[in-house]
Amino acid sequence: MGFLFDVLRDAFRAIIEFDPELRRVLGLSLTVSGVATAIGVGIGVPVGVALALGRFRMRRVLRILVDVGMGMPPVLAGLLLLILFWRAGPLGGLGLAFTPAAMVVAQVLLAIPIAAGVTAGAVSGLPDAALEQLAALRLSRWKTGVIAVSEARSGVLASVAASFGRVVSEVGAVLIVGGNILGETRVLTTLIVQESRQGHFGLAVAAGILLLVISLVVNVAIGGLEPQWRR
Repeated sequence: MGFLFDVLRDAFRAIIEFDPELRRVLGLSLTVSGVATAIGVGIGVPVGVALALGRFRMRRVLRILVDVGMGMPPVLAGLLLLILFWRAGPLGGLGLAFTPAAMVVAQVLLAIPIAAGVTAGAVSGLPDAALEQLAALRLSRWKTGVIAVSEARSGVLASVAASFGRVVSEVGAVLIVGGNILGETRVLTTLIVQESRQGHFGLAVAAGILLLVISLVVNVAIGGLEPQWRR
């Protein structure tokens, strides 16, 4: 019990003191995950609507890709990107390896399938009468999609929360493409890995607490946008 008490004491001390390095790690975590979620949702939600309402030739293939992407191991996504961004790789000239930009790309790849899959399920789950009425309006694809998203907004908001949860808690991909460089690419999840390996459990637990707080705040904020929460 004494060891556990010491760990918790050190964790809360680290949070209260909130040293510059922890602030830097927290800021980078929020920036990378926030940008990745915005891009991933911006691409994934329209893809999900297309899967639910569209009738096009490659629809089944796209559905398979989304399903595979939802279950893709993050470490594999990171490895593939590192090969592409490596100095001798196809995109090595961009100089993205071991940079925050590479971490954003990795998290976007993880967020898109989640946003698309959850959105597709939400739109497909609309009542048949609503889908038939929507089809009868003969609106443009854009307007049809906007209305579908509005009608299924609870599910779409869930896709945003799920996408953010996927990327902010991810460690494998960002560790590979970012390199966990102190002061440059270290985020909360890789900080936990680093400090745990060195036996600095207090700081690792502090980072874990911050992750939980971030997830709680984001989910409460997103949940507050749902109509039933505002009643």
